[in-house]
Amino acid sequence: MEPTKANAKKSILAYLLPPALWLGAWQLGAFWVERAVEGRGNELLLPYPASVLAALMELLPSGAFWATVGATLLRVAVGLAAGIFLGTLLAGVTCSWVWLHRLLSPAIRIVRATPVASFILLVLLWTGRNTVPAVISALMVLPVVWENLVRGIQAADPQLLELAQAYRFSRWKTLRLIYLPSLRPYFLSAVITSTGLAWKSGVAAEAICWPRPGIGTQIYNTKLYLEIPSLFAWTAVVVALSLVLERLLRLALGRWKGGGGDD
Repeated sequence: MEPTKANAKKSILAYLLPPALWLGAWQLGAFWVERAVEGRGNELLLPYPASVLAALMELLPSGAFWATVGATLLRVAVGLAAGIFLGTLLAGVTCSWVWLHRLLSPAIRIVRATPVASFILLVLLWTGRNTVPAVISALMVLPVVWENLVRGIQAADPQLLELAQAYRFSRWKTLRLIYLPSLRPYFLSAVITSTGLAWKSGVAAEAICWPRPGIGTQIYNTKLYLEIPSLFAWTAVVVALSLVLERLLRLALGRWKGGGGDD
């Protein structure tokens, strides 16, 4: 029992010590800023953690807060799903026809290299502001999924492909038995990476095009009206939701991976 209790205490300390350290650094930084500006003017520069927590506690019971979070999650989810679908489709067709790979791969790489702010402004000219975050999320996800799946397709074992050809496997059987096992780790990596990109780019798009409701719109408004504790609170919401979504996605994909290994 004693070693177990000691290990439990060490585990708790390992989890609590880093956030406590950073919260202490934040508190100390806010105190120094307050001393530098000689008063509570630090709330416009670096508010205390308690001020941010109070602003967050004010947001959480509000129905408008949850409607805003739900609207942003829906836009990002639509963009993520569209980006994964299009990236998977393009990976399949570009690996099937060499001329399509030569034609489309430069455009996809340009999409990946172009700053997200440029796309946000361009898409805002072509579509409604409520559509922009989903389109931007899809554009950021598509190149990541495409590149990972192309690598996965190219990594398929050539000896297994020769064997499938010798035994005259159908295309569906070759896909199911050879390509899908090769693609699975690349697909999982692409989806996990793409989720963070979709979330950040979607919120950034909202902060520029101001859909209603939207987390990005709220972040812009708090900056506009100098409600800095609320700005920190909304930013904390973005970070927390990003971590929760990534964790849930890893658990879901981990179960899928484990289930696939039992087949």
